[in-house]
Amino acid sequence: MKRRRETEKQSSSELRSAIEELSLLAVMKLKHHHHHHDPVAANHQQNDTHLPIKPFLALCNFLLHLLDKIGPTMVVLRQDISRNIQRLEKMQESDPKLYSNVVEILKKEANEGTSRKVTSSSKAFLWLTRSLDFTVNLMTLIEQDSAVNMEEAVEEAYESTLKPWHGWISSTAYRVARKLVPDNKTMLEILLSEAKDEEMLKDDLKTFTTLLIPLLDEIHSVLVRLLLTSNDPAILENWTFAKEYFSCKMVTNGLLWPTSN
Repeated sequence: MKRRRETEKQSSSELRSAIEELSLLAVMKLKHHHHHHDPVAANHQQNDTHLPIKPFLALCNFLLHLLDKIGPTMVVLRQDISRNIQRLEKMQESDPKLYSNVVEILKKEANEGTSRKVTSSSKAFLWLTRSLDFTVNLMTLIEQDSAVNMEEAVEEAYESTLKPWHGWISSTAYRVARKLVPDNKTMLEILLSEAKDEEMLKDDLKTFTTLLIPLLDEIHSVLVRLLLTSNDPAILENWTFAKEYFSCKMVTNGLLWPTSN
């Protein structure tokens, strides 16, 4: 019982930490915008996207911790995320000042013609973004209905985000994993705060998704602009309501990278 309480407390703390990282990222982007604001260079602003890499990677690490709590059922996703985080970290460490902005990494590899290579940082960033697409879908479903069937919620989130890009092997692995997803009660125990306040959890999940959705919107715009993805099913003109994400028509034509790593 004591161990369960410690796990719940840690999970709640990790969710709050993810919210803090998202808030920090938003502040850093705002400061960057004000610092570089120049009416004369207004036309250049649309290409001056700033995506701080450290808060982004911290957010991805939150997802790793969450998957660890869920258990081995999502091991395929966890392995992909971990490997892709390491790739971006290695690139960032090669020039910490220049590559503090993820967009600079994407531009470098696009200019070198290496962005589509299997081991490129661009591809790692793309798959991390898709994993966050999956996360925001799942968290929104839980926030909207805490009694949701977890297997069905995972399936709905997967179908809308990762499945269009997965090959047969990865899709098969997910079909097996979906059957082993924790039930609703167990999942809520993983996510609930120490006080087991369901309303507090819903507020945290709402804050998390509200902060993450516009970030993903901007990231997908960058990926399309740099020709790193095409007709991505996660791209929407308006992400104000996450349910619009679920109902959008998935387009799979023009797929550049159809399989997982």
